[in-house]
Amino acid sequence: MGRAYEVRKASIQKTGAAKAKLYSMYAREIYQAAKNGGTELEGNPTLKRLVDKAKKEQVPNDIVNRAIEKVNSGADETYTSTNYEIFGPSGSTAIVSCLTDNVNRSVSSIRAVINKCHVKMGSQGSVSYMYDHLCIISFKGLTEEETLDAILEAGLDISDIETENDEIIVYGAPNDLNKIKEAITAKLPNVEFDLDEITMLPKEKVTLEGEDKETFEKMLNMLDEVEDVQNVYHNVNIEQKR
Repeated sequence: MGRAYEVRKASIQKTGAAKAKLYSMYAREIYQAAKNGGTELEGNPTLKRLVDKAKKEQVPNDIVNRAIEKVNSGADETYTSTNYEIFGPSGSTAIVSCLTDNVNRSVSSIRAVINKCHVKMGSQGSVSYMYDHLCIISFKGLTEEETLDAILEAGLDISDIETENDEIIVYGAPNDLNKIKEAITAKLPNVEFDLDEITMLPKEKVTLEGEDKETFEKMLNMLDEVEDVQNVYHNVNIEQKR
């Protein structure tokens, strides 16, 4: 099964999180995107992508509109993206991505989880080198050859491409996500992207058993409850959704 499955599973886990946290995180992301790139969807691909994703995850329009209106009204909030790298049991690792208006609160919350689960926080770069930072896009309607032609015509490079049940999955540099989508849309105007993410994919996976598995899943569950946690990327094979 392709790497796209792991990203889908992570997306499903995020969707299944508490609605209040999901809505709050989208409000932050949308506000930050609008603040950085403008409030017009057609002129801000990042904002448009987030709004489209929010709609797919059934985030109320009122929350989306309020986040954008904050920028129009001149509200000045500052959110910082931070990553924390964790070593778990038996070769397991995790990268915790936060979007926060209070870095001290974030690091305190993450350290509380680490202490309760008896795992270790690594220094910056100690875990991330074992992951590929990629954008991943999936859709149906073109062949691999047609997709590659569209991407090459746009002057872009990609990291990988694969086919899974007639679905094309493209992996590329994170900064090229919107450009790759534009290249595919130019070839297939009515395309619907089933997957549209920037993610961290582990180069190697591990399988945990017994107490190690329980410890890691406890850590994931606790991180899900931390207000500032945006995403958790890890290298553990987990058979069932949390």
